Amino acid sequence: MYTITIQDAPNDLPERTRQDAEQRFRRTLERALGGPDAVLAAYRAWQTAEETAESEMTADDIALAKRWIAAAARARNDGFRDVGETEAWFEVRLDR
Repeated sequence: MYTITIQDAPNDLPERTRQDAEQRFRRTLERALGGPDAVLAAYRAWQTAEETAESEMTADDIALAKRWIAAAARARNDGFRDVGETEAWFEVRLDR
């Protein structure tokens, strides 16, 4: 469905710490949004919002994109909880 990876992480970040952070990010997203299918829908709505004028979007898509932003911020905080200060970020990639 989708893959989550940490990008631009420090070279000395242990693999286990990386995997745990990615799992925390995924779990928080899925809890906040209502499961894997809801994560996909919200992510797609957010992608659409990034490329489309708000006036061209439905109210439901706008609301879903806003839910993505809030859930992703919470997931980012949870994901990096044990990592410390970093410039890294989580990439969500849809599986084809």
